[in-house]
Amino acid sequence: MSKVTPFLMFQDGNAEEAMNYYTSLIEDSEIKSIVRYGADEAGEEGTVMQAVFSLKGQEFMCIDSNVKHEFSFTPSFSIYVTCDKEDEMDYLYQKLQDGGAALMPIGDYGFSKKFGWLVDRFGISWQLNLPK
Repeated sequence: MSKVTPFLMFQDGNAEEAMNYYTSLIEDSEIKSIVRYGADEAGEEGTVMQAVFSLKGQEFMCIDSNVKHEFSFTPSFSIYVTCDKEDEMDYLYQKLQDGGAALMPIGDYGFSKKFGWLVDRFGISWQLNLPK
């Protein structure tokens, strides 16, 4: 085994928009590669057949699914971010919650200095933590 990589399947053709958004919010992040569907291929032309992006060195793969499924993202799998500063956490929470929904508003839940859990506008679940 050479690697284990989280894989995100977007169903609304917004994988590239999500990658651009995430890499703009988190420092030291980048889109590493994008392969798009061409004309007369299985997916809608120009959408993401397969892409790789990294957030703070953690690589993710993603696609725009060309098949509609009865399932989507679930909060039981989330991207967990350990923040260094309070203003960094507040900024990320506010930006990621825009168009999304809070699962646990930012607060002190006893296990950290500050914690928040949300689902962003793309359906991805995020846990943001500021350790004690």
